[in-house]
Amino acid sequence: MSGFLPIKKEELKDKNEQLDFVYISGDAYVDHPSFGTAIISRLLESYGYSVGIIPQPDWKDDKSITEFGEPRLAFLVSAGNMDSMVNHYTVSKKRRKTDNYSPGGIMGKRPDYATIVYCNLIRHTYKNTPILIGGIEASLRRLAHYDYWSNKLKRSILMDSGADLLMYGMGEHSIIEIAEALNSGIPVSAITYIKGTVFKTSDLSFVSDYELLPDFESLKNDKVNYAKSFYRQYVNTDPYSAKPLVEAYPNKQYIVQNPPSMPLTRQEMDDVYSLPYQRTYHPSYEKAGGIPAISEVKFSLISARGCYGGCSFCALTFHQGRMISSRSKESLINEAKTIIKDKDFKGYIHDVGGPTANFYNKACKKQEKYGVCTERQCLFPTPCKNLIINHKDYLDLLRSLRKLDGVKKVFIRSGIRFDYLINDKDDSFFRELCKYHVSGQLKVAPEHVSDKVLDKMGKPKNAVYKEFAKKYEKINKEIKKDQYLVPYLMSSHPGSDLDAAIELAEHIRDIGYMPEQVQDFYPTPSTISTVMYYTGLDPRNLKKVYVVTNPHEKAMQRALIQYRNPDNYELVKEALLKAGRKDLIGFDKKCLIKPRKIVAGNSSPTERNSKASNNSITGRISNASNNSITGRNSKTSDNSNKNTIKQKRKEKTSAKQRHNNKNKDNNINSNNKNNKNNKNNKNNKNNKNNKNNSNNSNNSNNRRSNFGKQKRH
Repeated sequence: MSGFLPIKKEELKDKNEQLDFVYISGDAYVDHPSFGTAIISRLLESYGYSVGIIPQPDWKDDKSITEFGEPRLAFLVSAGNMDSMVNHYTVSKKRRKTDNYSPGGIMGKRPDYATIVYCNLIRHTYKNTPILIGGIEASLRRLAHYDYWSNKLKRSILMDSGADLLMYGMGEHSIIEIAEALNSGIPVSAITYIKGTVFKTSDLSFVSDYELLPDFESLKNDKVNYAKSFYRQYVNTDPYSAKPLVEAYPNKQYIVQNPPSMPLTRQEMDDVYSLPYQRTYHPSYEKAGGIPAISEVKFSLISARGCYGGCSFCALTFHQGRMISSRSKESLINEAKTIIKDKDFKGYIHDVGGPTANFYNKACKKQEKYGVCTERQCLFPTPCKNLIINHKDYLDLLRSLRKLDGVKKVFIRSGIRFDYLINDKDDSFFRELCKYHVSGQLKVAPEHVSDKVLDKMGKPKNAVYKEFAKKYEKINKEIKKDQYLVPYLMSSHPGSDLDAAIELAEHIRDIGYMPEQVQDFYPTPSTISTVMYYTGLDPRNLKKVYVVTNPHEKAMQRALIQYRNPDNYELVKEALLKAGRKDLIGFDKKCLIKPRKIVAGNSSPTERNSKASNNSITGRISNASNNSITGRNSKTSDNSNKNTIKQKRKEKTSAKQRHNNKNKDNNINSNNKNNKNNKNNKNNKNNKNNKNNSNNSNNSNNRRSNFGKQKRH
């Protein structure tokens, strides 16, 4: 197809052409810079290499990967934008029903552990062709890792896949260096010197100044060794200071991880995002309904990579690193102008950000020369004295985007790091954020309220979030905006016991929050939190950590966050009794639940237990939803946000009407109380005005049923 890279042989200009690279992907082909397959393929193309893509081959048929024949240089293999197991299974290990990276959202287009399966598929037919693996799945499984779905410690994916070389991180530098080496005739077995790669060897004589990690057998036999090994990996994620890491396996086999690639410069970032992407999915998917994942990113701008937030449950440190790489304002403006020309663009830029929207520049000047601190986080437990807290460049970018012809509004959905924002002495960005870039709701990620849990999460103390929420409310009052906070909350994270879960439930009670969905902690590969889950130890200090692995206790912790849901009554009661908190069962306003015999009355338990605060800004918030391997990049539609606010305003109006007309017949519409026809036909159930009144009186129930049905990426 014109403009797209070929996915079928008939799309080649020369049907007999031997391509330089054939890219096997677990995702459908979407030619957009939010998709790794598109970036790597377009980058290779810009360097003069030919690339064909085989998206989602049938792993039960060897012929499915022979579409283009044998590539001249190598096969490239990736599971896709997500780890295939996260893509397929919920935290409770139940099969998901849809796959947003497949045509029509149909599940089942890729195998479990897709990288390994695809490599084995290639090896059945092409015994000697180099195989290079990359993407999030390979990157986070590059050394021995805990696999939640099998509940086992697994070997490096390089061992199990049979691939020749692994590229970790974002991969632009690595892939070009490898391509040039292969093109010059260097055998893949000799490509052992490139940063951002992992290779296998039986000879360490040529590897210099490396750090030897505990061998795989000792990792399996002693969880303390695994915790220690992981922490050595964690502190070796900085390209300036990292050493090669060596992990030994039986039969004198070694996995060697070279230091990370240098982050892209601003010019390199601009170059990568200016490649000729078609910015949509391949036309062949149109009949199936397209690729759902494109809807969240089609009109969004990626301004930066990397994150120095340091959340324990996030794998970004292992994948993109802690150093920020950002694009120039000019590059982003040019991409915005391209978006504006799209026939489907309605005037709304959905996002301008990255892993964290308001991290646009490097954390401090020191990083430019020496890299990041290996034993100190930039924000946790408190902001470093060298941290540069400044939103001026990001604010300047947003102002420029707002001025573009054809742009009605610019949203920020990537997520704001509130502890960074609250420490900015200049509140210009905070005020303009509220005034121009929030559509009724601002999503933030406090995750919990218990300081002992927040400590394990690598998040700031709860007092910091309270300060932020207070200032958010103050600014919105000053600019006369009726806007709310949407906090992401997590249950069952390591360190969270029943007492901590109850503390969170009491906080939810106090702010009048009713989350319909809760994110349970998901032990994905290569995070500090996952190591805690597997070992029961904090790898940073080897102290013991309380870990919830029992499904029933996990259910109790989850139920406590949703204690108003009558379906959770027995679980909540059991949790409170087990924790010795009978004081929270009763009739007092502080109680979470009431005795069952009272709950069984005529009115709904949800209505009786709901005590929403009228004054707290966080007492009027909508709910947040599901999971992400790299933290909390939730995407919510603008219409959903607007509808939520409209519902709240209708509810307030309805409440006033009920108060002013408490002595009148409830079946009479208060908006038409002077209508003579209504006075003469009070008992007419089919009266049009009565229908309107019925709709108004049900606003509260409608709001509750639609409360926070939002999707996380």
